[in-house]
Amino acid sequence: MNSIMQKFDLTGRVAIVTGGPGLLGKEFCRTLAEAGAAVVIADINADGVNALARTLIETGYHCLGVATDITQPASVQALVDETLLTFGRLDILVNSAALDPKFDPQALAEMAKQGAVSGAFEDYPLDSWKAALDVNLTGMFLCCQAAVKPMLAQGKKGSIINICSHYGLVAPDQRIYQREGKQTSFKPVYYSVTKAGVLGLTRYLSAYYAGTEIRINALTPGGVYNNHDEVFLKAYTARTIMGRMANKDEMNGALLFLASDASSYMTGSNLVVDGGWTAW
Repeated sequence: MNSIMQKFDLTGRVAIVTGGPGLLGKEFCRTLAEAGAAVVIADINADGVNALARTLIETGYHCLGVATDITQPASVQALVDETLLTFGRLDILVNSAALDPKFDPQALAEMAKQGAVSGAFEDYPLDSWKAALDVNLTGMFLCCQAAVKPMLAQGKKGSIINICSHYGLVAPDQRIYQREGKQTSFKPVYYSVTKAGVLGLTRYLSAYYAGTEIRINALTPGGVYNNHDEVFLKAYTARTIMGRMANKDEMNGALLFLASDASSYMTGSNLVVDGGWTAW
């Protein structure tokens, strides 16, 4: 029997992280690398992928950056093929890539310029709805489909972690997107719908691979602080039991737990790290 610290050790394992250059994606890549895994960073943003890969390599970690469009089957398969060619195996997939409307100061300034109430359901564009489904659900489907094949071939063992959101569990409280009593924006409909779909996909795949050691779980973060203004911060934190937003590194422990043997008896589950938002 391994010690508890050994259960968290990822030495010799290979992980793909989609959305790697993102706010949480960067944290996930660094966490897996620090735990001993070789990390493949995937994202449509080639510059972001390459910059993060260089940083991790210069720090002494085994890392590869692959520009990837997760909505395209050929691009996803090329990602997995390059991973296998470089590192010889694939043990962990973290599906972190997603379209997620931001409410940091830069995003709010852009909304103010447009003058419209961003994200209103009544006139929400069909093209935007379809684009979000392509990335947040179809992209995750394609990544799981491509990644599970080498996992099956190398002993029917692996860990897939699908990043959800507390807004996949409960509806957004649209009041936190108000300014001076007026609705300046909405968290759009696609976000809750696609994140709820992430949980459905997670449960389906976990049951589908019953009898193997391929485990599929979801990680559900709450809001993560990213230089939000004081109005948003006050409104958001009033809804959490812990009275604050998450720091960007506070999902790392949960991510490593799900990726490693520390969660070896866990599949089809959803690990919620939301500061208590959904507890009341």
